[in-house]
Amino acid sequence: MMDSLLPGTLWVILFLSTLPHLTCSEICPGSCICYSGGAVVCVGGITDIPKQMPVHMYLLQLNRTNMRIINEHSLANKDLLLRFSLTESHLHTIHPLAFHAAPHLLSVKLSSNNLTSIPARVFSPLVDLEQLYLDENEIETIASKMFEGLSRLLYLDLNRNKIVSLPSDAFHGLTNLTFLNLGENSLKELPPTIFSSLSSLQYLMLYKNELESLEAGVFDELSNLEELKIHQNRIARLSPQVFWSLGNLKTLTLSSNQLQGVPEKSFYNMPKLNKLTIYKNPLLSLPDDLMGHMPYIREFYLYATNLTTVPGNLFANMSGLLILNLHFNDRLRELPSDLFCCLPTLRKLSLKFNDLQYLHPNVFSNLTTLATLFLNNNKLQTLQENIFQSLLGLTYLDLRMNSLRTLPGDIFSSNRGLRALYLSDNPWDCTCRIRGIARWIWLNSDVVPDRNDVICHSPRYFLVRTLGSLHDEEFKFCDAITVTSYSSTQSHLHDTTKSTSDASTVFVLSSRQTPTLTSRTTPLTSSRTPPTTPETSAAKAPRTTPPMTPVTTSTTTRPTESAAIPATTLSVPSSLHTPTRSLPEEESVSISETPQVLNESPPFYDKLVVEQGPEFVHHNRHWGWVYVWALPSSPARTAFFMFCHILLLVTGVVLILAAIYGMYRLNKEMREIEAHTLKGSKT
Repeated sequence: MMDSLLPGTLWVILFLSTLPHLTCSEICPGSCICYSGGAVVCVGGITDIPKQMPVHMYLLQLNRTNMRIINEHSLANKDLLLRFSLTESHLHTIHPLAFHAAPHLLSVKLSSNNLTSIPARVFSPLVDLEQLYLDENEIETIASKMFEGLSRLLYLDLNRNKIVSLPSDAFHGLTNLTFLNLGENSLKELPPTIFSSLSSLQYLMLYKNELESLEAGVFDELSNLEELKIHQNRIARLSPQVFWSLGNLKTLTLSSNQLQGVPEKSFYNMPKLNKLTIYKNPLLSLPDDLMGHMPYIREFYLYATNLTTVPGNLFANMSGLLILNLHFNDRLRELPSDLFCCLPTLRKLSLKFNDLQYLHPNVFSNLTTLATLFLNNNKLQTLQENIFQSLLGLTYLDLRMNSLRTLPGDIFSSNRGLRALYLSDNPWDCTCRIRGIARWIWLNSDVVPDRNDVICHSPRYFLVRTLGSLHDEEFKFCDAITVTSYSSTQSHLHDTTKSTSDASTVFVLSSRQTPTLTSRTTPLTSSRTPPTTPETSAAKAPRTTPPMTPVTTSTTTRPTESAAIPATTLSVPSSLHTPTRSLPEEESVSISETPQVLNESPPFYDKLVVEQGPEFVHHNRHWGWVYVWALPSSPARTAFFMFCHILLLVTGVVLILAAIYGMYRLNKEMREIEAHTLKGSKT
């Protein structure tokens, strides 16, 4: 008997367990989905809220429906409904008594509809309402006391409407409101007492409006405010101390406005601030006393302004700063030497796309934790040897797109953690001064990702060579002795009236003399001595000139004739110099070699300037000018040029022989044709 009852009992239990689901499915409208927990989601063509709904429904979401109106009875008989949402449904009208039928609602969302106006006090019956979303509508005005009675409201979103103005009592009584979004409207001004009742407000969004000024006292009652976003307005003026009451503020955005100046001490009394933006303002200057104590600030953005410089203490109170973006200021030409004095934790500094032409050697001296530094796209012409000396943690440095012609060879000697250094798009001058940094690049090629684009722009014999391909042996000429000037028989070479500390050596050329050296000292030119820039130079020589005499140097007399030739510079390899002894400045000396007759070349001694450079020099004379040609001293390149020269000679000889042979063959063929012609005429 028990066996016969068991199957029937199981069927009864199964039926009873499925009964609630069958009941729910029977009363759930066809265009809706009903969940067992009490949520109902309707999507599609309904024109009003269905009357038959699950009795335990607490959440109703209507999305992309054909509802145009919420009428007086739409929410009737929904006793357990707590959250109501009607979105993207072209709703344009709300009956003044629509929410009287559901006073227990906690959340109402009417986003993305076509509402242009809302009846006054339409939400007043919702005394327990906590969230109200009216964003993305066409609302132009807010009626006075529209939100009256909503004392428990926490969240109000009016974003992306067309609100032009607000009554001064629009938010009166919302003492518990913590979030208010008025962004992306058309607000032109704010009444001074508009926020006077919002003592609990923590987040205020006013971005993307048309506000032109912030009046004094407008934020005075918002002592609990943590986030204030006012970016992308038309604010051209700030009242002094307008933010002083915001002692708990953590985020302030003032970017993309029309501020040309900021009142003194504008950002005082905000010790909890951790994000401040004032970029994209046509700022012309900033006051010396602008920033108060901000130990918790982590990010600061100041770019796209008209600033030419900034106060030296601008960041002095931002000891906790991690990221500083002071870039895209196309008029910022100089930085105070102590600007970054008090940023012990800074990790990233961006100074790119400014107009910087010079940086003080100590400007980065206190940034011991800096890891990333952007200096690209400026007009820097030189950098001091110790400018990066304190940046022991530097891993990334960008120097592209500047006007750098050279760098000290040991400028990066302290930056042993450097992993990426960008140097391209600079007009590098590959003369003697480039020697040290070229060697560094060659030894640290893995640190320079753009090394193949770091190329010489001068002189011509190194044109388009990469710095990393230059070898020390190509700079041997940098150790040559500097030689100066020439003299004629009518005048002696004297010291100029302006005394200098550098020793000078005189190199005398004459058609009847061997080169004569006269010198106080004979120092070697340092490899860092800046050379002259042209690769070749010429000197115009007169056709007839008097013979030259030995040179006498004196420091006590001036040149007696106007025909004296001014001193110029000539670079001569050390092997050509006759050693001379050092003489005191007061002693007149006359040192020369025994003259020898040189009839092989015509005389010239007007002006001759040769660039300090290669050892292989050749000159020739044409139309009264002496042309001096320089050949690079690299053995490989010299061998290559000699090979090309020999190849051209051989090619010329071969072509001449081929032409002779061709003429011979042509002559032979012509004679054979002539013989055949004569023979044919005789027959």
